[in-house]
Amino acid sequence: MEKRRYSASLSQTQGRSGYSVIFRHPVRRDEATGKPGVRIRRGLGTRDKAVAERLRNELNVLLGGLKYHDPTARTEAERRFDPRVVDIFFDKMAPEETDFPALRDAVIPLPEAEPDGYRRVLFLGTTGAGKTTLVRQLIGTDPMKERFPSTSTAKTTTHDTEIVLADGDWHAVVTFASRDEVREYLNECIFAAVLSAANGAGDAEVLRRLLNHVNQRFRFSYVLGNGPPAAVLESDFGDDEGEPEGEPDLLLAEEHDAIDLGDTERLLSHTTKKLRELARRLGDNLRAQLDVESEEDERVAKELFEEELDNLLQDEEDFHQVADTLMEEIEKRFDLLPPGKAQKTRQGWPLAWDGAWPVEKRAEFLQAISRFSSNYAPFFGRLLTPLVNGVRVAGPFSPMWSGGEIPKLVLLDGEGLGHTPESSSAVPTAVSRRIEAADAVLLVDSATQPMQRAPMAAMREVVTTGNARKLIMAFTHFDAVKGDDLPNASAKVQRVRASAENVLAALGKELVPYAERALRQRLDCACFFLADLHEPLSETTSSGKRTISQLRKLLHAVDAVIGRPQPAQASPVYDRMNLVLAIRSAADAFHKTWRPRLGLGDSFPKEHWTRVKALSRRLATGWADEYDTLRPVADLRKELVERVYVFAQNPLRWEGPEPAEDRKQSCFDAFADDLGRRLLALCTRRVWHERAARWQDAYYKRGTGSASVRARIIGNEIYEPAAPVPDITPSRDRNQFLREVTTEVEDAAREVGAILE
Repeated sequence: MEKRRYSASLSQTQGRSGYSVIFRHPVRRDEATGKPGVRIRRGLGTRDKAVAERLRNELNVLLGGLKYHDPTARTEAERRFDPRVVDIFFDKMAPEETDFPALRDAVIPLPEAEPDGYRRVLFLGTTGAGKTTLVRQLIGTDPMKERFPSTSTAKTTTHDTEIVLADGDWHAVVTFASRDEVREYLNECIFAAVLSAANGAGDAEVLRRLLNHVNQRFRFSYVLGNGPPAAVLESDFGDDEGEPEGEPDLLLAEEHDAIDLGDTERLLSHTTKKLRELARRLGDNLRAQLDVESEEDERVAKELFEEELDNLLQDEEDFHQVADTLMEEIEKRFDLLPPGKAQKTRQGWPLAWDGAWPVEKRAEFLQAISRFSSNYAPFFGRLLTPLVNGVRVAGPFSPMWSGGEIPKLVLLDGEGLGHTPESSSAVPTAVSRRIEAADAVLLVDSATQPMQRAPMAAMREVVTTGNARKLIMAFTHFDAVKGDDLPNASAKVQRVRASAENVLAALGKELVPYAERALRQRLDCACFFLADLHEPLSETTSSGKRTISQLRKLLHAVDAVIGRPQPAQASPVYDRMNLVLAIRSAADAFHKTWRPRLGLGDSFPKEHWTRVKALSRRLATGWADEYDTLRPVADLRKELVERVYVFAQNPLRWEGPEPAEDRKQSCFDAFADDLGRRLLALCTRRVWHERAARWQDAYYKRGTGSASVRARIIGNEIYEPAAPVPDITPSRDRNQFLREVTTEVEDAAREVGAILE
């Protein structure tokens, strides 16, 4: 068969003077279908038609020349062709990864405990618990006039926010999600909108699906606005901060004119109609093909309809044109970048932006940062917030009640833990790494409903990785704790503490008494109760005075967190057979959790096929090791860490004089800390990197029944060999898994002087 020839065409969207090029790549696979010939649209960075035609012609040479269809040919291509063309053609041909923290480090390095005397404080908490509101109190930003960082009662923080409190001028650096990541989230939103239209939803619901990703990570309404007023449901966009008092606008009034939201609204209105046409045309044909005769047929047909609709959309040029047009509209918002230095790809997509302001320009600094972090509804259509994956700022922040003193702190805030369905749910691997790097972990929880499942999951992670000494607990909304049996603050404190103690007792039964003891020590010496954090605090009121006192004690508790004590001189001795039993139990628990979620068992509800597909896409493309609450790497690591933690707390004996209980715990914590890092690397490799090809195979499955095929590949061809359950029947996979985990445990034990025999 003759090899297909590819060529590029020029495009110039109405209202945009620059030229773009559209082509099918002869080497790269379409991430949606798995077939060669991914469709690509990229800006050429020129408004000159003659230049654009020259670049297109050069690109056609690359498309037609087989010798350039190898990543190693890039060097030769750079000698012959325009760098813009080379960049477009060779982009993503070889795996690449952007180190976004390194981009931020290059502009604002994070100070450390040694030699800078700083403490890095990681904020953890459920959505709505008030951790970002607490951050505001510690950096002294006005909740009404300055509104940084942004807060709301719903999910607000969707990227890392790193704040360095330091003397000097104001400085900021922002990093952005990649174009491909944004495009894929947009594609998922377009599919959801078409599906809702096919199911008979009105314009308001179709628009909501288009502008807000189901997991709330990408809210394109922040970037593109809510659409035509007649199509907006009031309840859909009511979770942002209310009207500010004092100076209402953080963004410059003249900047508003740079984007004509009327044009955007007309575009969204036209897009909604186009998606409806797609839904009608594709949906009617699909329904005619599905012969539904019973209620059981209806349930099966519904899933088949969704699968087939997704497959058909990927082959529709109208689908790609809608995505192209919306991406161009999104890119217009980068024209609103504040004055500063932007680092971009050659196609114009920003990687990072940084800027600096004199110390007296605080208002201008916060005004600029609001572009990247605000969730204020009147600014919808002009914000970059969903496109950001990290914000780092530095400057003379200080609490309003500190008398001008600037604490030596680095505050690390991120996405809320969410309302996890199970107390045993694993925290994201990114959170595990941040816990390890932090000097203190501040667990923020609501005093009105304390110690629900997500905080329990966080505490399990902290204690089983040997980091309990870092834990500080802050209970917010203390002013809302009310009851006839709670006559005073002391009674309220006891009520909240009682809830926490019940949780610790439960953890002690699930894990070991050492875990309960370590956490109870932190509850006794590093637990604080905070009221009215959403308002400026004053020592003239009893509530304000009490909260300010608690906040000052909280800062002292951060300073008091000690480094890891030296382990005891004696060495714990362990039975290797007990370790094998722990590994077997961990692998078994992992599969018992995941097989039902994949529809391969019946203990838990099955995950919707679109969520499993989204998970496979992220591991297949190398973006992430999780999707929303689906976290296979974190789940396997958690099961291994917890069971080996229990194993570590129960040595057969001690070589040398048996140490006191606190010295024993220091040894166990050092063991668990080192092992946690090792097992994270091991699980990442076994579940993800070593099985990247199988993840790609699972993701690229198409056609009727592909969801079931995908689930079987993940369960049987990825998870089974990644974490086989050891039993009496030997096999290469089981032996290798046991050997690798045992080796990591032995190496960690050797670091702390423990012995396996």
